[in-house]
Amino acid sequence: MEFWRLLSASLCVMLALVAFGIGEETERVSDFFADTEHTNNWAVLVCTSRFWFNYRHIANTLSMYRTVKRLGIPDSHIILMLADDVACNPRNSCPAAVYDHPRKTTDLYGDNIEVDYRGYEVTVENFIRMLTGRVAPETARNKRLLTDDKSNIFIYMTGHGGEDFLKFQDSEEINSYDIADAFQQMWEKQRYREILFVIDTCQANTMFSKFYSPNVLSIGSSEKGENSLSYFHDYDLGVSVIDRFTYYNLKFFEALDMSSKQTMADLVATYNYSLIRSHPGVRTDLFARSLEKTYLTDFFGSVQNIELTTEPFPIGKKSD
Repeated sequence: MEFWRLLSASLCVMLALVAFGIGEETERVSDFFADTEHTNNWAVLVCTSRFWFNYRHIANTLSMYRTVKRLGIPDSHIILMLADDVACNPRNSCPAAVYDHPRKTTDLYGDNIEVDYRGYEVTVENFIRMLTGRVAPETARNKRLLTDDKSNIFIYMTGHGGEDFLKFQDSEEINSYDIADAFQQMWEKQRYREILFVIDTCQANTMFSKFYSPNVLSIGSSEKGENSLSYFHDYDLGVSVIDRFTYYNLKFFEALDMSSKQTMADLVATYNYSLIRSHPGVRTDLFARSLEKTYLTDFFGSVQNIELTTEPFPIGKKSD
């Protein structure tokens, strides 16, 4: 009798140790994934301007599109909204091509571009519905922002604007309250972890003055009462081909690759009034991290931190 009692006690101890070991390994797995800052990056790139004379706004957006793709964000995680197709405009002396420099060294349109919303699809309603996920059931997958609470989202907007508004299609406007409320809906519905909001327009800094949702970092090209100026006039095309603020951001990005350790602080430090001819604004009070600890690839690339270990995790392992 004593033998069976001792054997039973020994088995209980052994089972407890095994359970403790498995529980410890499971806890390590859970902690590893819980500590991950984010698991996926998305980009929403919006040109709100129509007409040939707004060529530079399309070029601004396509330049950003080229940059985020080069740094690793795939088309499946990019929502590209272009209110006009200047590549096919009869005034374009370089058919099916868009350039951001008079030297025309890089065709931004090329043969590998996926436009998700084009022409009259670029509306205030569609933009807000896409952000908040309140789209019609029949909406195509490429028109949906399929983010979650581990997503970092880079949102870039360019066009004609003023104090607290940005024009869409030269026929309607989105205001700072609209975007602020959309971001709050996104936060409540766990549609993002962090947002980087960048806008290049006149009086751009007023567009993020009404934001109130957490984990949003905002950058604008110009302060209240100030214009955002164009750059590089192409006399063959008869239009300016890029804006100053976007150009100098892109110039900085050209030196980056997927493994870059450059931070948001490094980018902001390059802003120079004598070059941009306006006063860019940066709003950080809603953002939990410091700019010095925020890598540009946290938003502009798809590189993720990984943990290497020599010990296997018992994921999917069946107990005997």
